[in-house]
Amino acid sequence: MELRPLASSKFDAVNDDCADLAVRPGRNRLNSTRNNSHPCASAGSVLLVVRDSEIRGLLRYGLEQQGFDLLEAGTGSEGIEIATKIRPRSVLLDMDVARPDGVAVIRSLREATRIPILALAGRENRLKPADVLDHGANDFINRPFDIEELSARLRAAQRNAPPPLPEVFRSGSLIVDLTRRLVEVGGKAVKLTATEYSLLHLFIRHPGMVLTHAQILREVWGAEMLDKISYLRVYLLALRKKLANPPEPDLFLTESGIGYRLVLRDA
Repeated sequence: MELRPLASSKFDAVNDDCADLAVRPGRNRLNSTRNNSHPCASAGSVLLVVRDSEIRGLLRYGLEQQGFDLLEAGTGSEGIEIATKIRPRSVLLDMDVARPDGVAVIRSLREATRIPILALAGRENRLKPADVLDHGANDFINRPFDIEELSARLRAAQRNAPPPLPEVFRSGSLIVDLTRRLVEVGGKAVKLTATEYSLLHLFIRHPGMVLTHAQILREVWGAEMLDKISYLRVYLLALRKKLANPPEPDLFLTESGIGYRLVLRDA
């Protein structure tokens, strides 16, 4: 991905055009300066997770002109760390990012946050928009793209973002510390496998809502596992047993032929 001069406001795939813009050094923190005279000033913080430093610099320049504060990461692991610690208002993720790849970044962020994720089409990564959105991204931006349209999509994603997850989730005798990944039932610690915790975390992200079999399988096991309902039944049965507390009914209700939902109860 290369960019035309910003006077044309088009981010285009033309190899020689990158030379027309000066690239400033990147930094993994909020920028201290911004064009406050721009009508979009104070648009919000955006984390750029882009492997190519030159492209990252050009994106930073264009988005700063649109009033955004920028954080930056060159690898998937850096992006996950910054997003979970600093919690920007949105993430702009190039699907060509590595260590780990873009899909893994989306999955990790979706386990820990509700931050809006806008995915940029990759040249090397040929995932379809539907695949990226199914993994948990909020939007998908094809190349070439217009910087003003990209900025508008970022602002829309930030406006429509759900409130952050609570640090501690409670329903009846169930207590989940989402920061430390600790689970208690009836005052006793419960040890969950990584898959069991991912399954529980998915329900916590949608408390009281019915999740379909396909939705659960896609989120926890991936789109290629949509026909493996037996996996879901086995893991949900194990989760039910571990979270069982005799004084109260099952925390997970079965919606016959549809899926399951996590019941919200007063402590």
